[in-house]
Amino acid sequence: MLLLPITLSVMGIAVLVPDVPQLMRAFRHIPDHQYLIQGGVLTMPALCVALLSPLAGWIADRSGRRRLLIASMVVYALVGIAPTLLHNLIAIILSRVAVGICEAVVMTVSTTLISDYFQGHAREKWLANQTAVAALSALALIPLGGLLGRLYGWRGPFWVYLFSLLLAVGLWLYTWEPVAQPPFQATVHLPDGALEPAVLPWLRLGGICGITLFASMMFYTVQTQSALALASLGVHDAARIGVLTMIASLGVPLGTFAFRAASRLPIGTLLGLEFLLVGGGFLWMGKAATPAEFVPAAALNQIGCGMILPTLLTWATRGLAFSIRGRGTGIWNSTFAVGQFLSALVVTWLAGEVGGLLTAFFALGIAGTAAAALTTAVQLSTRSRLISSATDL
Repeated sequence: MLLLPITLSVMGIAVLVPDVPQLMRAFRHIPDHQYLIQGGVLTMPALCVALLSPLAGWIADRSGRRRLLIASMVVYALVGIAPTLLHNLIAIILSRVAVGICEAVVMTVSTTLISDYFQGHAREKWLANQTAVAALSALALIPLGGLLGRLYGWRGPFWVYLFSLLLAVGLWLYTWEPVAQPPFQATVHLPDGALEPAVLPWLRLGGICGITLFASMMFYTVQTQSALALASLGVHDAARIGVLTMIASLGVPLGTFAFRAASRLPIGTLLGLEFLLVGGGFLWMGKAATPAEFVPAAALNQIGCGMILPTLLTWATRGLAFSIRGRGTGIWNSTFAVGQFLSALVVTWLAGEVGGLLTAFFALGIAGTAAAALTTAVQLSTRSRLISSATDL
């Protein structure tokens, strides 16, 4: 039951991806409708997650995790289906703001609870499983959104949000409020025996979040732009777009399972490999001339994305004490969501600057492979310094 809530963050965007062209046509009479739909309807929840996840973590640390999570899932269902009754684009975007507020709580608190219930390698395993569940749910939600879009128009996919009511019942039945357990207490011991409240490791967390911001923009590009990319290659049926995007998205769970097999490798080694896969996929997509070329290239990209998410999440949550775990997780979730929100806007802008969406993908491929080279160089430099220091000793 702690793995399933992450599907709501996927649901927030995945069920709508195949229907973006329909939304564009429905609101084409509105000035700048492409930006309002991409940045408002599609990724507005991510902006709310970015702004409010630290607050959600702080509340969870102060008042408890479980009741906050269950209540947010009930509200999520109600505001999620609101666009089925709305006709004004601004009102729809406001409903998406409410969805984003609930997502901030769901993503932060469910991940925090996993970290509360498990430690060490078991925690890393379950956080990786959370990523796998998110990816596997996308495989169902994306084609489901395409099918509902074909049958009922752009409003159809929003009915899927009612699923959160079932999850709320399951959480109420099968979860409990955690308490701090030694040695993961909320305080640290001082030499004189006194206790000092645990504090967030801002420098370490800031560095991780900087890498996360870049990785998140890469992670969500295929998910938010695949429908338009496939449309540019001649695919216009929403259901077929959903199926092709689902096939490409198989790479995310494959990447997650690859992370579980390689999780004991150094972080630098993992990141270098992951950025190489992500960047290589973008380079290949940028040169695709048909859907048959685009889909395997996107799958390669998604394998790298499936590896990089659990890598960064487990890196960020290591060593966080119980009393600050919610805030630390919230800050990381916030950063990841900023990347999600910026992804659609930056890629839309970049496509206009370089002459098309596929050309923008190629430019992102150059950035991804450069990140892989930089990460590898830093890893080798650090290893060289450690060997040198050991030789001096």
